[in-house]
Amino acid sequence: MHPVDVILIAAYLVTVVGIGLRFSGRQRTTDAYFIAGRSVPGWAAGLSLLATTITSVTFIAYPGAAYAGNWTLLGPGILFLAVILAIGPVVVPFLRHSVVMSVYEYFGQRFGRVVRLYAAFTFALGSFVKMGFVFYLLALSAASCTGWSMGWLIAVLGVITVFYTLVGGFSAVIWTDVVQGFLLWAGMAATLVILLFFSGARLPAIFHLLASSHKMSLGSMHFDLSQPTFWTLAIYGVFFYLQRYTADQSVVQRYLAAKSDRGALRGMVLGASLCLPVWTAFMLIGSLLWAIYHLTGQALPAGVTRADQIFPLYMVAHMPSWVSGAFLAALFGAAMSMLASDLNCVGLILMQDVYSQFYPRRTDAQRLRFGKLVIVLCGLLAIAVALGLTHTHGSALALYYAATAILAGGLAGLFVLAFLFRRASRAAALIGVVSNLIFTTYAVLTLHGGMILNLHGLNYPWSEYTIGACGNVLFLAAGLLGTALFPAKADSTLRYTLWDWLANRRQRPLSPMQPGEPS
Repeated sequence: MHPVDVILIAAYLVTVVGIGLRFSGRQRTTDAYFIAGRSVPGWAAGLSLLATTITSVTFIAYPGAAYAGNWTLLGPGILFLAVILAIGPVVVPFLRHSVVMSVYEYFGQRFGRVVRLYAAFTFALGSFVKMGFVFYLLALSAASCTGWSMGWLIAVLGVITVFYTLVGGFSAVIWTDVVQGFLLWAGMAATLVILLFFSGARLPAIFHLLASSHKMSLGSMHFDLSQPTFWTLAIYGVFFYLQRYTADQSVVQRYLAAKSDRGALRGMVLGASLCLPVWTAFMLIGSLLWAIYHLTGQALPAGVTRADQIFPLYMVAHMPSWVSGAFLAALFGAAMSMLASDLNCVGLILMQDVYSQFYPRRTDAQRLRFGKLVIVLCGLLAIAVALGLTHTHGSALALYYAATAILAGGLAGLFVLAFLFRRASRAAALIGVVSNLIFTTYAVLTLHGGMILNLHGLNYPWSEYTIGACGNVLFLAAGLLGTALFPAKADSTLRYTLWDWLANRRQRPLSPMQPGEPS
């Protein structure tokens, strides 16, 4: 590590702590602390959406996948914008006028407390698993580049993230995301310029080799759901982003924090529009590295055993100090942005969807203290999980995918059932929940020919990328069957479904729900 690298990393860490301190003491209410008092400009909300979507996993997995294969992983991102443009103009204003702080309030309006608690706990558990894993992956990548201790990296970066999230609230999360967004684009642009023009390989030769080797292909166009083909990943992407932009609190929280409906929608479109170029750039980086090593005859750095190690090590070994330092700062920032966002989200939903439901008479100050306590405890537990994962020797990845497939399944189906079908009842939603949990558990256990539980001819036959899509479709189908068997009484209460909301909106303009209104 060159001293310039260390200075750039230290400067970034000091900046995020300074942003947290800048906003400390200003958030004296839950509204100010958890949704920034609905005062965030639309462009800042958009850059924050970009930062929370482009995680440290993107920095490592996308170049590694392109280096080892092709651009198959870009398939979901291509349909990303289509999903956003289809649902954004309706879902964003609907949620801003239907909930106070948490998207899971909406499920409580439609289906009662049990379904609301299920959705909140599903998201909280999935986020907690993700936080521990991202801490671990960040430390693993950074340690391979720097030689620093994984344990110390996890502890120091974890404490800094918890600190600025705790003292600065959601405002600090948003504005550190903005810094991260600019750092990401600057580092990415510099990396591409150096790889394209200063790598020692001629540009025409690079792209001729990439084209002849099909390294920029989007994968097989055969419709085979048992393999990660273009269509398999496209289906995965549709359901993943439908769930993320309708029932994921970390995204909805940014809708709610914007100053206006128009600002929230513009921020959503801005963030989504910036994601696809970033994913494409990281894919291009992986392909360029493959071509450069083949054309120049350079030997891979010592100790490289996996494709996802090549980009970080190339940055440190071959790039100018300021570029590698900026890259590592962006890598740290990507992980810390996502972790800060998830910590704030978990604190919010456990305060709003759990604590406030069981203790409705608590004051706003008491609720705020509880939310901050959750942030500290979850942050420390995530650090402990990450430290534990350093001793798993790789088995943590399989455990992570299995756990999140079971915990995160069904929320897109639940939202569609609640949003579009007026006669859907509490019983119908619970039937969907149980059906989805049974299916996802079965699919994960019998995946890949029954690696965990072998049922032979009854094993789940398709790729793991299809589990979430099938789970959501099954959830909706089971919910509609439950609706036919146990229909809800006709109810035109405001904000229950899209149709009620549209009818009331035509009668009179609606304003966003405010803290203190029933949730």
